Amino acid sequence: MDETTGAAGTAGAADGLRERKKRQTYERLSETAIALFLERGFEKVSVAEIAAAADVSKPTLFRYFPAKEDLVLHRFADHEDEAARVVAGAGAGAGAPLEALHRHFADGLARRDPVTGLNDDPRVLAFHGLLYGTPSLVARAYAYQGRSEAVLASALTGASARARRPGGPVVAAPVVAARLAAGQIVAVQRVLAEENWRRIAAGESADGVYPDAVAAAELGFGQLRDGLTFLSPTN
Repeated sequence: MDETTGAAGTAGAADGLRERKKRQTYERLSETAIALFLERGFEKVSVAEIAAAADVSKPTLFRYFPAKEDLVLHRFADHEDEAARVVAGAGAGAGAPLEALHRHFADGLARRDPVTGLNDDPRVLAFHGLLYGTPSLVARAYAYQGRSEAVLASALTGASARARRPGGPVVAAPVVAARLAAGQIVAVQRVLAEENWRRIAAGESADGVYPDAVAAAELGFGQLRDGLTFLSPTN
């Protein structure tokens, strides 16, 4: 190993360590805040109290989370581009993006992924109760949803080009068509998750809701499939 390679390797390791520590700090701050919110209520916990409990200064906390609401919504950060990643990994056939998204959601239901709303773990229910029961958190969640729609729209534009008939012209879907499609897809997933959570919050079990959740997902994605014709090959 020469000196250049050794220096590059050391720098890379240092960068990796910094990134891991940064992620750990994000997680620690978020989990500390959520625990306090669940105990006392979102509005009754100050940012100063969160910083003190996490043993950091307020300026440090705000460097990681610009808004108090982001401490809660951080749990969704990894899901912002999830639908876009599913679409990017889908095949090039007609309807492949929607089929892949449907499968992904169905798999989430089977795993009782909290993102699908089909999870009756008391801790998950408490978190969802905090989220849906706090108007400022609901409002902030729409900003996350908007970013999800944006990256999904970009992925759908690429998917529409891949779906064109072999040998035909590669023409991406109009921007407005991709944005409309992304909005509809994200809305369907949100409504399905909210309906699952509503029933479980009312006392039903995840296992009991599961068959209806699967049927509702088939209905929702079926409506998307019938309406989003721009993802199919041109005639």
